[in-house]
Amino acid sequence: MPKLKTHSGTKDRVKLTKNGKVRVGHANLNHFLGKKSGSRKRSLRGLTTRSGQMAKNIKKNLGA
Repeated sequence: MPKLKTHSGTKDRVKLTKNGKVRVGHANLNHFLGKKSGSRKRSLRGLTTRSGQMAKNIKKNLGA
């Protein structure tokens, strides 16, 4: 069975932690920011974790 190629889009958007958790950024922080409250925008900063089947699919795309 040949090696799987890493999915380039996933590689740019996702980080794996040392323990194998999947960290991704939040959506909805690119445009139309004037109508969003400051508290909402602050809560969208930083990274969040993905778990379950979504994390499994992401790891498969990364070849990890």
